Amino acid sequence: MHGSTTSLTTSVSSWLLVLLCAVSGAYCLRRARGSDGGAAGEAVMGFGMALMAVPLGGHDDGWRAPVLGVVFGGATLHALWLLRGGSHHAHHLVGSLTMVYMALMAGTGSGHGQEHAQAAGPPLLTGALLLYYAGYVMLGGTRLITAGGAVSPRPAAGRGGPTELIRACRLAMGMGMLAMLLTM
Repeated sequence: MHGSTTSLTTSVSSWLLVLLCAVSGAYCLRRARGSDGGAAGEAVMGFGMALMAVPLGGHDDGWRAPVLGVVFGGATLHALWLLRGGSHHAHHLVGSLTMVYMALMAGTGSGHGQEHAQAAGPPLLTGALLLYYAGYVMLGGTRLITAGGAVSPRPAAGRGGPTELIRACRLAMGMGMLAMLLTM
């Protein structure tokens, strides 16, 4: 069960997650020009999630967790700054804090890539985050499906892209977060 087939499957799914997060981050970076700051935060999250999902095969020399902790700590400060514009940016704060949490758990050896690891971190916090992201993904998928009836190729006002594509990008990153939490 723990042979090369499982390793190959895990590696392929990890690289697909890296690709999904990097593409989402690149799209968010492209639309970050002239936006309210949310797209820049989403770009940081997408690229950070891509970096965190890279399968290193146990050869992480201890640099990744502290670097990601600092990056996502900065993203947390950015999300706090965005909150002054309204509570609709609260998801950015939750996402940044979740990434800080996962970086810390990866740094303690309890995170990604451990085949026999127990639930990482406090099981209650991990479970609450899993519920949050499962709900976020379900809600985002529902919004994307219901928006499909009124497809508009025009860019969303002030956002730099079609509304459906922005929702799909957010949904992809939410699924990436859910997948990374499940592998902890």
